[in-house]
Amino acid sequence: QLFRQEGTCYQQVKQVLHAAVPDRLQGRERETGILRQFLREHVLGRRPGSLYVSGAPGTGKTACLSRVLLDCKDELARSRTVVLNCMALGNPHSVFSALAQHLGLPVATGRERIRSLEKHLTAQGPMVLLVLDELDQLESKGQDVLYTLFEWPQLPSSRLVLVGLANALDLTDRSLARLGAHPTGSPQLLHFPPYTKEQLTRILQERLGQVAGDPVLDSAALQFCARKVSAVSGDARKALDICRRAVEVVELEVRGQTLLKPLPGGES
Repeated sequence: QLFRQEGTCYQQVKQVLHAAVPDRLQGRERETGILRQFLREHVLGRRPGSLYVSGAPGTGKTACLSRVLLDCKDELARSRTVVLNCMALGNPHSVFSALAQHLGLPVATGRERIRSLEKHLTAQGPMVLLVLDELDQLESKGQDVLYTLFEWPQLPSSRLVLVGLANALDLTDRSLARLGAHPTGSPQLLHFPPYTKEQLTRILQERLGQVAGDPVLDSAALQFCARKVSAVSGDARKALDICRRAVEVVELEVRGQTLLKPLPGGES
């Protein structure tokens, strides 16, 4: 019986240390506010535009945007939202066929496909919010794919709002320099800095606080983990991973001890 209770506590701890999207993102209040404001201004305000979100892996870009999209679900119900992970596309140009499919447009190829998308996105209708995660996968020779996408919100009577997420801070300078020449051309930029030691500690404490009973991981251990991770990368997923592995080690030790314990009443 002892192990079964112990066991469930470790299962719960490992569960809360998974990199799922939490109800509230610690240390990302500013970024969440900017994302929410951008969507309200552009999608609800029917003003086409683009936003480029940068930051190293594990700094909360995708989690933050997912949280905002969930929170604003009702407000965004009257517009079309398409979320694509560019890592899953075969090549940069596949983004056009994936988008056409989501919008229910007939199958076309090459220039024809792009023309039919442009026609669709400048016709009467609800605003279209296009979210492209791992945007750097769309870099191509001459950057024609990225240019095409970022130029769409500037077309007369466009109804596209584009949000791109990528690790590189300089993707827009490097790949989209030409857009800057357009008065409204450059996308709005939002950078997610690496998490600090304090922020990582709070993230870990908040996650572990969801499990009842005595803490499985000591507070000094959490601080040590947060300090090490913030010094290297500030990647929250890495911090959650390390703690989850630590719990697995403890769990195996406890399981070993439990199996070796003599049973009560001297039974062998």
